[in-house]
This record gives sequence, structure tokens and C-alpha cells, in this order.
Amino acid sequence: MMVACTAIGGTLQYGYNLAIMNAPTIYIQTFINETFLERWGMELELYEVTLIWTFIVSIFSLGGLTGALIAGPMSIRFGRKKTMLLSNIFLMLSALLGLTSRAAKSFEMIIISRVLVGINAGISMNVQPMYFGESAPKHLRGAVSLSSAVFTAFGVVLGQVVGLREILGSEPYWHYLLASNALPGIFQLLTLPWFPESPRYLLIDRGDKEACFAALRRLRGCEVSPSEVEEILQEQAEAAGMRPRQPWELMRDRSVRWQVISVAIISSAMQLCGNDSIYFYASYVFQEAGIAPAAIQYITIGTGTCEFTACIISNLLIERQGRRMLLMGGYVLMAGWAVVFTVALCFEHKVSWMPYLSMACVFTYILSFGMGPAGVTGVLPTEIFNQASRPAAYMIAGSLMWLNLFIVGMVFPFIVSELGQFCFVPFCAVCVVTALYIGFFLPETKGKTLSDIATEFNQLNFRKQQDGGQAEYKLGEVQHSTAL
Repeated sequence: MMVACTAIGGTLQYGYNLAIMNAPTIYIQTFINETFLERWGMELELYEVTLIWTFIVSIFSLGGLTGALIAGPMSIRFGRKKTMLLSNIFLMLSALLGLTSRAAKSFEMIIISRVLVGINAGISMNVQPMYFGESAPKHLRGAVSLSSAVFTAFGVVLGQVVGLREILGSEPYWHYLLASNALPGIFQLLTLPWFPESPRYLLIDRGDKEACFAALRRLRGCEVSPSEVEEILQEQAEAAGMRPRQPWELMRDRSVRWQVISVAIISSAMQLCGNDSIYFYASYVFQEAGIAPAAIQYITIGTGTCEFTACIISNLLIERQGRRMLLMGGYVLMAGWAVVFTVALCFEHKVSWMPYLSMACVFTYILSFGMGPAGVTGVLPTEIFNQASRPAAYMIAGSLMWLNLFIVGMVFPFIVSELGQFCFVPFCAVCVVTALYIGFFLPETKGKTLSDIATEFNQLNFRKQQDGGQAEYKLGEVQHSTAL
């Protein structure tokens, strides 16, 4: 219940706000043109309208980047749960601006609305996996954290359905569609306060042992197992005397160098693989694939359903197959389908059934993304960083994710126009490089404690000392002469 109440107003917003911008494209572009004509008596050229529209869509990513940067400090000061609740302030303001933008005849209000809802999504995408990972038992940590991706995919499907012409995707109702994201936020505000704060945050950051164990008992519904208590107390002992760290401190710390590199590469690859570009410009991609315009809005629902189904399957497999296998397998499959998609686009005007193969490749590409990268990427920072470093690690991961999403969102239409049928070749290259990195450098984290994972990373972090025959320095115990 805690997972559902948090995620409906949390990572669901990311997927939902990606998807709802596809349906009202033509109507908002017309609204922009009419606004310019009424204000200044000039009609915009097609490329100018497209540029403003692309900026409206992509500015969501810059809002997300801002949210990712403030998520760490907020989660330290207010706690994981309160940060999630406070992020709804940005959401409600966004919904209000989106709802009133049409009456005010201001497309600038839509831009500000997208920034604000991006901040809300940026905070949720960072804090929610942290909250879940710190609250779940070790044997369910991956599955519970992966539920963030399941609700993101569900948000995409929900946004696509609500954006149908028969519901809110028509010309008279597009401003209601922009404001509809307030409903999941209201649900979270009504339900999440009834659940406890993260037990690890209460113990390690606040030093409140009683509150920690009370939270654990509420979440488990029974007495806490001694092994789980021992694991949490061990993490507290390791973090004793350590203050919350900043991102630049992690980047300079040699003991977590490869953890930071891994998070940076995998978080960047999640956006540079091109999957979310399909949601930004789904109609555009299917039009290039030769699909009839009348059928596109229904086909795009299939893309979201595909990722949603894949995330559920991944949730069932993550504690069996492990994180590394799902990640690497997902990127390998995406690279393969990108090659097939490119071949299909090259022959779409020569072979009658090639457009259908192109469409199938888009679905399988999204399916492969949902099976691994979509969910496992958000789990890693929780598992490979300690409590003091975790918020900063999520700031790094979230910032790179949102920055790369903005870049891809801005350049993807130009990639399509310049490269044509070869538009997925750059994304294929990203998938291949990422799969190789995971295969050679990322250790498996399934069922391991933080100390076990840190030991494996230390083989990379201190490789030169080990190659030179020098042991890693470890602080020994201090024994007083009286004890001797």
C-alpha cells in the first residue's frame, strides 16, 4: 500500500506528463500562432511554431533537472516522505497555470507550467526510489525499488489513454488535459501521510532508534527479523560521524570513483538510448514508419502498454536474474532492434510489409527497455552508496538523466530530418557501449550487503595499489595500554 500511495503521486507523474503532450500538439501549436496574431498582428512560420512547441515539450526536462538538484538537500532536511509531499506544491501550481493558460491567452503560462511539473517529477524520480530502497527488506529491495519504473510506465499508458480524442485530447479540452496531473497529486496528499518515514533515515540521519524500529514494525506488519536489525545497525555504525556528502565530494573521492562512473554512465544511457524520444514524438516516428495518421493515437497506447508489461515482468525477474543481467540484456536487445528498425526504414518504400516491421521494432525496442534499463537504473544508487552519500548520488544520476533527456528532446527532430532512415544508429551505438561497460565493470548487487558491494568496487577503485602489491589502508582498532 505504501508503494502504491507514494508512486501514484510520484514517478507516475513523470510518465504521465511525458505522454499527455503528444495528443494536443496541433491544438497548442494553433493556440501559439493565434496568440502571436492577436498580440502583434503577425503569423508565425511553420518552423517558428515547431521551435516554440519543441521548447515547451523539452523545458519539462530542465524543470526535472532543477528538481533533481534540490531533491538531495530536501530529502536530508525534511526526510524522504515529507519531501514527496512538499513536491506537490510545484504540481498544483503547474496544474493551475495549465488550466488557466487558455483563458489568459498566454502560451508562456504553459511553459512555466511545464517547468513546475518538471520540478515535481525531478524530485519524485530521485526521492521515491531512495524511500523505497531504504524501507524494503534486502530480499525485496530490488523488486520494491523497481516498482517506481512500473508506475512510470503506467503513467505513460494513463496519459496516452486520457489524451485520446474521445476523452481530453480534443480541441475544446486540451487545457483540462494539461491540468489533469493534479489528480494523482491530490491522491498522494490524502494517503501518504498515513505511512511512516524511511527507517534508515530515522536511524542514521535523525538518530532516532525507537522511531526506526516502530517504522519497521508498521511496514512489515510484524516484529522485525534480527538479521535486518543487524544490517541496519551495521550501516549506522559505518556512517557514524559522517555528514551528508555533496556531489562534488563524491566526484573527488577515490573510494567511490567507479560507483560514481557507473551511475553517471547508466543514468545517461537511459536517456541517450532514445526510448523516451519515442514518447515525445510518437506520432512523428510512426508517420516516418508509414503508419496511417488515423491509427497513430491508438498505436501509441500500445507503446506505453508494452513498457508497462515489460516493467511488471522485470519486477518478477529482478530478484532471480539479478540487476546486471537485466541491464546488459536490455541494452543488447535494444541495439539489435535498432539495427532491424534501420533496415526496415531503408526498405519501407520497396517492400509493402516493411512499415509493419518498423512498427514492430518500435514496440520491441520499448519492450527491451522496460525489461531492464527502465527499472534497474533507479535501483543502483540505493544499493551501491551508503546513507551519507545516497542523496548526492541521486543528485548526480538525476541531473544527468534530465539533462540528457532535454538534449535528446531538442535534437531528435533534427536527427530524424538529417539522418532519415538512419535516425536510430546513434542510439544503437549508445546501447552497445553501455552493454559493454556493464559486462566488464558493473558487479552484481543482488542479495548483497553494502559492504560486500563496496569490496567488489574497491578492486576497481584501488587497482593500482593492488597491482603494485600494496594493500589498501584500513583504520585499525585503538587499544589503550591499560587494556593490554
